[in-house]
Amino acid sequence: NIPCVKCHSDVNPRLKRPCTPAGRVDCSNCHAKYSQEYYTSVHGQKYLKGNDKVPYCVDCHGDHKVKSHLDETSPTFRSSIPQLCGNCHQEGGKATISDSLINHSKLTDYSTSVHGIGLIRKGLLPSAICTDCHNSHMILSKDDDRSSIYHKNIPATCSTCHRGIFTEFIKSIHFSTDEAKEAKLPTCSECHSSHTISPVHQDRFIYEVTEQCGECHADLSDTYSETMHGKAYTLGYLRAAKCSDCHGAHDIRSVNDPDSKVGPHNVVATCRKCHANANERFTGYLTHATHHDKVKYPILYYTYWFMTSLLIGVFSFFGLHTLLWLPRSIRHMRSRKEHVIDDDAKYILRFSLTQRLTHMFVIISFILLALTGMMLKFSHMPWAQFMADLFGGVAGAGWVHRFAAIITFGYFFYHLSNIIKAKHESGKSWFKFIFDKNSIMFTWQDIKDFGATMKWFFGLGKRPDYGRWTYWEKFDYFAVFWGVAIIGLSGLIKWFPEFFTIFLPGWFINVAAIIHSDEALLAVGFIFTIHFFNTHLRPGAFPMDKVMFTGVIPLEEYKEDRPRDYQELVESGELEKRIVSEKMAQDKEKVITIFGYVALIIGISIIGLILYSMLFGYN
Repeated sequence: NIPCVKCHSDVNPRLKRPCTPAGRVDCSNCHAKYSQEYYTSVHGQKYLKGNDKVPYCVDCHGDHKVKSHLDETSPTFRSSIPQLCGNCHQEGGKATISDSLINHSKLTDYSTSVHGIGLIRKGLLPSAICTDCHNSHMILSKDDDRSSIYHKNIPATCSTCHRGIFTEFIKSIHFSTDEAKEAKLPTCSECHSSHTISPVHQDRFIYEVTEQCGECHADLSDTYSETMHGKAYTLGYLRAAKCSDCHGAHDIRSVNDPDSKVGPHNVVATCRKCHANANERFTGYLTHATHHDKVKYPILYYTYWFMTSLLIGVFSFFGLHTLLWLPRSIRHMRSRKEHVIDDDAKYILRFSLTQRLTHMFVIISFILLALTGMMLKFSHMPWAQFMADLFGGVAGAGWVHRFAAIITFGYFFYHLSNIIKAKHESGKSWFKFIFDKNSIMFTWQDIKDFGATMKWFFGLGKRPDYGRWTYWEKFDYFAVFWGVAIIGLSGLIKWFPEFFTIFLPGWFINVAAIIHSDEALLAVGFIFTIHFFNTHLRPGAFPMDKVMFTGVIPLEEYKEDRPRDYQELVESGELEKRIVSEKMAQDKEKVITIFGYVALIIGISIIGLILYSMLFGYN
């Protein structure tokens, strides 16, 4: 019912073609309010400056066939708005030519967001569309304080749909009416983004939570990433506690606020969401503590440096020992007579079947513990993620780690029972049994052997006449005792923190974590370097010493390597009892050899990954 001249008022009926002088239609004749809003907007301002790339009324509403926005066939119908705006705001669209806009596809981003999925895939018309956030006609820059997407106005804009969340947010520590503070506080878009808003229950959003918080809370994010929660989370275990699990999502309060989830009145309940048996001592766990802060966390600082000093000391001493041994060992190997072992050769039984089986359990459990433990320690490395996937995720690796720990405790207590049994069978007192000359305990003879070995290293004396156990073998043995006790106990505290905090303070979990991590690094590093060299990689045994697998060693070779023990066996008449004429069957020895090489390769590979991570894994 609107005549043409109502819009085309600049036509001239005197001309042959009356519409010749007609220009672009001015819609303000009828739509003054919307026209004023349009000319105030970023579109209108650019239009007034002669920019022909910005949309005018007819570009959105059409020209002659203008339909109501309630008409489903209208380009301004609610479900059509994203596509309408996307015509310009997409890759290659008119809007991407403008220097003031980010050159990427807003339409593509929106369609993958929770709002876009709701509208486009599910047909939910209440889903937020472009005009709900940016307005229809008065679209202003995000830097304009009148804009609906201005920093301080975003919560109110989002509250149009998310009213309940808004009422929580305005009570949080992130909300302030002070403009100076408000400009520095995060709003909805900082955490959820603008166009790529992910559903909060999906992995993508959950995985990004700590990174988002870390943009403002960098120090807390860094310390979190070093905790068990943070490492597991880094490796993709999304059930690990995140910032929002402890502090809340929209109703984050100051720790001094009575309603804070991490405040003294509510922290136990917060911890019990994951740790059902958490108690008040348990909440003393230092969630964001760091061992680098000597003033704030002295106990963690000194624990870390004690363990670090122990690690450096052990590797320095035995590393130097190995370097000194290597050239001498090569010369000694060259000077040794070639022994041709015939079929009638005699062997001496060095390790019983029980000892060999125990050692097999040690190898299997230790490798599993090393793989799963180092994976968690260096969780930031790509190889750690690959390892986690190999074990079926962090949860799977955790079960493997605990299973290997149970094996470790099993052989440890089994060995202790054998010691007690051997003591009773010997009829000796504990003192005499422990400090017997053939005992695995350190004696004065070991000090003399060490001194003689040092002279031999420097060519100042002959190779010592070693007994049944050398001083480095005894160290290896007691390193296992120390390791199982220290790593095992600290691991149990980490495994059952609720139980141990019944009688221990919560910060003891932090101490246990440092001890467990650093002692494990020491154990893995020592076994796969020093121990591997002493037993397998030294020139005299390279590439592998099979005695721990076969249990026997040629008598002539033992006579040369352990002359003092050989002589004592001869004098005591015990030698004949330990001599065997047969060694392990060839097919069984082949299987054992393959197992040994696999263990060697895995161990050396782990050392390579650890060194790579320590040298190149940190910025």
